Amino acid sequence: MEEKTIKISKKAFLNSLAILFVLMCLALLLTYIVPSGIYKKVTTNSIETIDPNSFTYIPKVKLPVYKLFTAPIEVLSTKDAALISTIILFILFVSGSFSILTKANIVKAIILSIVRKFEKNKYMLIAIVIFIFMSLGAILGLFEEMIPLVPLVVSLALSMGFDVLTGLGMSLLAVGFGFSAAISNPFSIGVAQKISGLPLFSGTYLRIVFFIITYLIVTLFVISHARAVEDKSATSKLGNEENISEKQTRATRFFVFSLILMLFVVIIAPFNPTLSSLTLPLITLIFLIAGFGSGILAGFSLRETFRTFFEGVLNVAPSIILILMAVSVKHIIEQGYVIDTILHFAQAFILKTNKYVAGILMYVTTMVLNFFISSASAKAFLVMPILAPLSDLVGLTRQVAVTAYCFGDGFSNLLYPTNAVLIIGLSLADMPYPKWIKWTIKIQAIIFLISVLFLMFAIKIGFGPF
Repeated sequence: MEEKTIKISKKAFLNSLAILFVLMCLALLLTYIVPSGIYKKVTTNSIETIDPNSFTYIPKVKLPVYKLFTAPIEVLSTKDAALISTIILFILFVSGSFSILTKANIVKAIILSIVRKFEKNKYMLIAIVIFIFMSLGAILGLFEEMIPLVPLVVSLALSMGFDVLTGLGMSLLAVGFGFSAAISNPFSIGVAQKISGLPLFSGTYLRIVFFIITYLIVTLFVISHARAVEDKSATSKLGNEENISEKQTRATRFFVFSLILMLFVVIIAPFNPTLSSLTLPLITLIFLIAGFGSGILAGFSLRETFRTFFEGVLNVAPSIILILMAVSVKHIIEQGYVIDTILHFAQAFILKTNKYVAGILMYVTTMVLNFFISSASAKAFLVMPILAPLSDLVGLTRQVAVTAYCFGDGFSNLLYPTNAVLIIGLSLADMPYPKWIKWTIKIQAIIFLISVLFLMFAIKIGFGPF
């Protein structure tokens, strides 16, 4: 059975490095081309948004060229520093823990158990895993919280005779598209509806329809790829695998219990504001304990466990540079005061169109801003105070504006290398970004077309309640 360890290759690292540096250069260029401007911030009921009628131009802010090299360090002293640090620790600890789990054959034990049960129904297993990941994204708004499971699903795909892309399709692609085809995603639907004055999670009936359509497309896409790359001799070798020892069985049970605890945390977190802000650190801690605890229970000495952990950490350490460069794009644009100007231009242009074109432009505007601001809730506080009243002026319902925002916010998360979660997911699977784009661009085009048609339908029927 093929082992899948977490390690970013030199080729994948250099490809991503080059792409991100080009994007940083383009961000700097934008600060020279686009006028600087700002909206005034307003606070209502402890929620800070912007005043859509307050835009003003300010003297042009020209950033020095050396900003390209200082920005990745500067981001560690911005308001996002805590989140960035958490993400870095997250990927390091997950990789180190997974290294222990792999060496202790705990991953193998879990994979063997699953594969043997579904040996004759492998495609059904693919459909089930995709549904689970998509549902967690669509209902609970999970995305980065599911990243620790990506290496496990990739290993599962390899054990079934498929490839790394199949595993990423079952996990990263599924949870990302589920987040986008939101049913009750509290971080996109919830925040956007609250700012727009809509009943919380209203319009669910139509969102469920879109979720089902998206699920069918993703499942067919992944299964079609799996059929094309399947190595049918892979699962025939399972019978020759060695039996799992008693210690490994005990360690496996501990790890499975840890996964259940992790799932419990992510399920209840959206309903508890305090816990929600601590979800990622808690998952990181649980996975760290799961790795070390499983290693000790499997018979490793403390010294061997630490050594294996740090081997895993070193394997993905280069990805820290990629993460810092990815978030630097947003940092550069913000320092040039360009984001608000782009939004102001979009606002003025949308006002001149009819409601159908306006709906598409709201979608596209959010996609553009998502390149710079990947956080769904942060973007909602910036965008929705403008899109909501704009929808009233052009004859759209506010529910349509929320839908356009959610589509623009979500699907491009799996396209943009400025999204740190995408970089982490690909790093954990040692998947070069260009190869990922080449594979996913087809389904992205299909989903974009279908989401536009769905948006047109929502406009036609006056998707509400208002």
